[in-house]
Amino acid sequence: MKWTSLNDLREKYLSFFESKEHLRLGSFSLVPNNDKSLLLINSGMAPMKKFFTGEVVPPSKRVTTCQKCIRTPDLERVGHTARHGTFFEMLCNFSFGDYFKEQAIEWAWEFLTVTLEIPANLLWPSIYEKDEEAYEIWTKKIGVDPNHVVRLGKADNFWEHGSGPCGPCSEIYFDRGEKRGCGSPDCKPGCDCDRFMEIWNNVFSQFNNDGNGNYTELAQKNIDTGMGLERLACVMQDVDNMFEVDSVRKILDTVCKISGKTYGKDAQDDISIRVITDHTRSATFMISDGVIPSNEGRGYVLRRIIRRACRHGKLLGIDRPFLVEMCEVAIGESCEAYTELKEKADYIKKVLSLEEERFDATIDQGLSILDDIMARAKAEGKSVIDGADAFKLYDTFGFPIDLTREIAEENGFDTDMEGFNALMQEQKQRARQARASISGWSDKAKSFDLPKTEFLGYDAAECEGKVLAILDENGESVELISEGECSIILDKTTFYGEGGGQVGDTGVLEINGTFVQVNDTKKSDGIYIHICNEINTTLKVGDTVKCAIDETRREAIKRNHSAVHMLQAALRAVLGSHVEQAGSYVDEKMGRFDFTHFQALSDEEINKVETLVNLKLMSGCQVQTIETDIETARKNGAMALFGEKYGKVVRMVKMGDFSTELCGGTHIDNTAKIGLFKIVTEIGVAAGVRRIEVVTGNGVLKLLSEKQSLIDSCAKELKCQNANDIAKRAVAVLDEVKELKREIESLNSKLAGSKVDELLGSATAVGSYKVITADLKDMGVDAARSLGDTIKDKEPSAVAVFALHQGERLNFIAVCGKDAVKSGAHAGNILREVSAVTGGKGGGRPDSAMSGGKDVSKIEKALELVLQLLK
Repeated sequence: MKWTSLNDLREKYLSFFESKEHLRLGSFSLVPNNDKSLLLINSGMAPMKKFFTGEVVPPSKRVTTCQKCIRTPDLERVGHTARHGTFFEMLCNFSFGDYFKEQAIEWAWEFLTVTLEIPANLLWPSIYEKDEEAYEIWTKKIGVDPNHVVRLGKADNFWEHGSGPCGPCSEIYFDRGEKRGCGSPDCKPGCDCDRFMEIWNNVFSQFNNDGNGNYTELAQKNIDTGMGLERLACVMQDVDNMFEVDSVRKILDTVCKISGKTYGKDAQDDISIRVITDHTRSATFMISDGVIPSNEGRGYVLRRIIRRACRHGKLLGIDRPFLVEMCEVAIGESCEAYTELKEKADYIKKVLSLEEERFDATIDQGLSILDDIMARAKAEGKSVIDGADAFKLYDTFGFPIDLTREIAEENGFDTDMEGFNALMQEQKQRARQARASISGWSDKAKSFDLPKTEFLGYDAAECEGKVLAILDENGESVELISEGECSIILDKTTFYGEGGGQVGDTGVLEINGTFVQVNDTKKSDGIYIHICNEINTTLKVGDTVKCAIDETRREAIKRNHSAVHMLQAALRAVLGSHVEQAGSYVDEKMGRFDFTHFQALSDEEINKVETLVNLKLMSGCQVQTIETDIETARKNGAMALFGEKYGKVVRMVKMGDFSTELCGGTHIDNTAKIGLFKIVTEIGVAAGVRRIEVVTGNGVLKLLSEKQSLIDSCAKELKCQNANDIAKRAVAVLDEVKELKREIESLNSKLAGSKVDELLGSATAVGSYKVITADLKDMGVDAARSLGDTIKDKEPSAVAVFALHQGERLNFIAVCGKDAVKSGAHAGNILREVSAVTGGKGGGRPDSAMSGGKDVSKIEKALELVLQLLK
C-alpha cells in the first residue's frame, strides 16, 4: 500500500476499468441536462439516469467516469467539521444490463487489493441484510472471512437519492485502526466512530423511484459504483480527512499563506480556513460549467458559496480580494483532468472577482447593521432575530439569509424564518405582477414623461442609445443599478419589441466594456423595454450603451415571419377568400398561423399550399416595405388584421404580386432567402379556427435530417436493403407476427395438454375436493382455459385455480368439476376472493370463471388462499 496522489488515483481507477472493457467518459457538467429533479449534479449516477431507465441508449454497456459533484444540504456545517464539504469527485463504473453483482464485487476487490495493494484484512464489506446472493459472493467467491461481512438495514445499504434508479448495495469499509475507534469490542462498520471509513459502494440497481416513493422494476439489472475520490485518497495518504489530501491541502495552505494563519492552531480559524478551501473548489467548478451568481436556483447556491467564503476571509483578517488567487491554485490542481478549467480560467476569475467586489462593497455595512440588530435584541432580552431585519439585510445589502442565520447562531440567536419567508413571498409576488404587466412598466416610464423609443432595427443591427430609465427586478424605478436583473429603457434601439406575433429580440448591451445579456424585448405604446439578465457592472440613467442584437436569431425570425405572410396568401388561393388571420406567432425556430376555416385541410390541400409557397420562394420575389397611410395601403390590397387599431402611418409589406399585408415586423428582402418551406402540423384550436405550424431554411434541413435518420433506422431494423421497401417489409413482418402468434397458441395448447397428468398428480385433497393451484406464468388465456376444461372433465371433484401473467398484466382462471360444484365449490366466488389479494376483482359461473389482478408479487399469497377457502 503506497502513498498515491489524488490525481494519480483518479487515473489508476479509470485505466483499471478501461482494461475491463469499460468506455471512459469525461465528467458531465454540474448543470443537469433535461433533469428538473436536480438543481446540481450530486452523484456519479445522476447524469446516467436515462441510461438506467432505458429512455436513452448508453454509448456502451460498460462505462467508467470520474464525476464532479456538488451537495449543499449541510452547507452551514461545512467548515465546522472536517467531514463536510460541498464539492467532491465520484469514481464510477457502470453496467447497463451487462455484468451484475459477482463481476462488480470481484473487480472492486481486485482494484483495492491488487492495483492499490490495500491489505485484505483491513477491508470490511457490508451488505443489505436480505441480500444472500451478495453474502455468498463475498464469503465463497472472494473468500472474505464471514466475520468481516456486516449486514446492515435499508437506511445504510439501500441506495436512493431523490428520483431515479435505486436498489440494495454492498459497501467496502477500510479499517483505520483502533486509534480512531470508540474502544468498543463490538466496533465494526455501521458504528458512528471514525474507525471504519466507507470507500466503495456497489449499488445493484434494480428499481426506479419516481420521486414520490413509488418503485417499479427496471427493465434491466444494472451496476452503479460510487467511490469518493477524496475518501480513497485519505486512505492511500493516511490522513484524517479530505482537507489534508494533497491537492486539497495545497488550496488550504494558500488560505493560510494569504491570511497569515496556521492551520490547527486555533479552532475558529480552522473553521474559516476549511470553508474557504472547500468553497473555492465548488465555485471554480460551478462557474466553469456555466453557473453564474444570481438570486435564484443554482445561481443562488453559487452566490451563497462565494459570499460565505468572502465572509470567512474577513474573519481571518483578509482585507483585500483573494478569491481569484485561491481559484488559480484550484485550477492548477485539477486542470489536467478537467481541461475546461484552464480553457475558462480568465472567465472563472472574472466572475469570482466581480462577485467578490460586489459583496465587499456591502459586507462591512451589512455586518455592522447585523451587529447592531443582535446588540438591540440582546438588550431587549430577545433570542430571535426579527424576520423583517433579516429580510432588510438580504434585500438591501445582498446578505444571503443563510449567512445571517449562521452569524446569528454563532452569537446565540435564532432567526425568525417564518417572518422572513413571508416578506420574501410578498416580494416575489410583486415581482411576478411587475413582470406580468409590461404595459404597467411602460405606464410608469410614461409618467416620467419619456419620449417614444426610436427603433432603428429595420435597417441596422447595432446602434448606441442613451439610458432614459432603469427598472429593477421588482419593476421599481432606480437611478443606478450594479447587480440583479433589470429592465432598461433607451432613447434608441435596434432591438425589436415583441408585437404583431413576432417575439422580441435578444442580444447584448455593451456597458462600460461589459456585456449584459438581453433575454427579451417588450414594447407598449412605443416604449421599448430591454429585459436583461444579471447585470455585471454599474449602470446609471444618462449613460450611453451600445445595442447589438443576435443577428443570426433575427435572420431566422425574419425568414419565418415572411413565410407566414406567404402562407396566408397561399391559403386564400387554395381554400378561398374566407381565410383570415386569427392569430400568429413567429420566433427563430418556427412560424405559427391561426386562420378561419371550417374543416381540417386534406393532404392534397396541404400539398397544394406547400407547393405554391415554395414556387413563390424560388421565383425570388423582392420584398418591399412601404410606409404610407391606411387608406392608400388598403387601395393597394393590403390585408389588415381584423379589429387592429392602426396609426396615421402604417408599414405595408409587399412580396411581389403574391402577398401584401400591413405589418410592423421584420422581414427578409427577397423571398428566395427563406430557402425552403415545410408545413409541420395542421390542427384545430377552436370552432372554425385552424392552426398551421411551419419551418423554413435550416429548420427544414433539420427536419429532413431527422426524417431521414428515422427512415434509415426503420430500414435497418426491418433489414431492408432499400428504404423504399420499408412499407412492404412492415406488412410482411406483421403477417409473420400474426402467424407466429397462431403457432404459439397452438403450441401452448399442446403443452397444456401434456401438463394435465402432472397437475392432477400434484392435487391436494381437501375434504371431497382435489385442489390444484399453479402459476402458469406467461401461458396464453385460451391455452389455460383449455387446460382447465380438460382437468375438470378428467376429474369431476377437481377445483383448479391458475395464475397467468406477462409483465404487469395478471389474470386468474378457475374451474370446478361437476362433483365439486355439487359439493358447494363455486369458481366465481373463489376468484372474487383470490383476485382481491392482488388488488383485482372478477367472478363468473360456478364451474368456470376468470378475473384480473394487479400486484404480481402477491400471486403466491393469492393461490395459498384457495386451500383456506375450500377448507
